[in-house]
Amino acid sequence: MLGSELVGKEYEPFTFEVEKGRIRMFAHAIGETNPIYYDEAAARDAGYRSLPAPPTFPFTITMESRQPFLPIEELGVDITRSMHGEQSFTYHSDICAGDVITGRQKIVDIFEKKGGALLFIIVDTRLDNQDGRHVADLRMSIVVRNG
Repeated sequence: MLGSELVGKEYEPFTFEVEKGRIRMFAHAIGETNPIYYDEAAARDAGYRSLPAPPTFPFTITMESRQPFLPIEELGVDITRSMHGEQSFTYHSDICAGDVITGRQKIVDIFEKKGGALLFIIVDTRLDNQDGRHVADLRMSIVVRNG
């Protein structure tokens, strides 16, 4: 099966600096109106160190670091035959503006369905902040149409 030799592969760590402007833009894009995502004083009053990253923001971290594309490129798959199939998040701590996030991506499974017509690539990404605190785990499935 295409790619099965990549199961267990870990990619080089990547870093991402979380900026206030990025958090505000993301919150606006998803229709979030809570002032903690826009106003530093409101965020601090709510107990955050700075503006907190809205839920699902960690996927932006992986996208801007081009992580989801690495397994596709390594397999030599035409990107137009692939799609983002599923995404899950497990949060362990807050991600806030000013954090420098280090991510580590690993391919945890590759399997076929529909008699090989579909290839699924399952990728886990661990995110830690600048203090070494584990902040989130992401699991993503990439679906590739074969044939």
